[in-house]
Amino acid sequence: MMACPFIGQAATPMADKYSRLTLADYEAVASELGVDVASLKAVVDIEAGKTHKGFYAPAQPIINFDLSMFKSLATKRKISLAKYQKSHAVVFAAPNVKRYGSRQAAQYARLHSAETINSDLAMEATFWGMFQIGGFNWRLCGCESVEDFVDRMSTSEREQLELFAAFVKASGLLPALKAHDWARFARGYNGASYARRGYHKRLASAYAYHKDAVEKAKRQRATLQEELMAHIPDVLVSD
Repeated sequence: MMACPFIGQAATPMADKYSRLTLADYEAVASELGVDVASLKAVVDIEAGKTHKGFYAPAQPIINFDLSMFKSLATKRKISLAKYQKSHAVVFAAPNVKRYGSRQAAQYARLHSAETINSDLAMEATFWGMFQIGGFNWRLCGCESVEDFVDRMSTSEREQLELFAAFVKASGLLPALKAHDWARFARGYNGASYARRGYHKRLASAYAYHKDAVEKAKRQRATLQEELMAHIPDVLVSD
């Protein structure tokens, strides 16, 4: 069974695997889904924040260990957590940023401790990567197991984007994403409390911002291409 990376794991020569998504990456997956790039970036805005980071450190995706989900899944599987309250206190306490140095390090401390109770349960109760997909959705992401899901989440931001694409298609949320029906999308993606938390309004706002930014980038790219093409004859003549 695969274990999650350790807190503070040093970067390796393969750290370039975790490089940021490019516009070409977004365009490729957007084309695959039949949506625009701005729609994908809007979701990342809400789930990962303005930095759009998928990783806390190499091989360590951004995570949110959800204690409520951990308890709920444990109850469904008839796993008693009562005996672990003292021995695994870090799991049941709020993330201790002061002790671990950052919120992500604190979340990984909770996850690793929870894994010693039940590894699969801990990974399924955690939300992963730049799209914050719950581990319990591993089947909808086309993965063979939750271990496979975490392994792929830990590979690259492009893999996180591909997992999101698979999830959106399998969960039936693609029509809402295509239609920019943010209320319907947020209801399915963020749950029944989406309206109270204003997810649909935040998605609509983020979409408007990124639609404008993407169009501006396309215009700049087209202008640059035209300028380069205009200078080609001069280069050929000079040669």
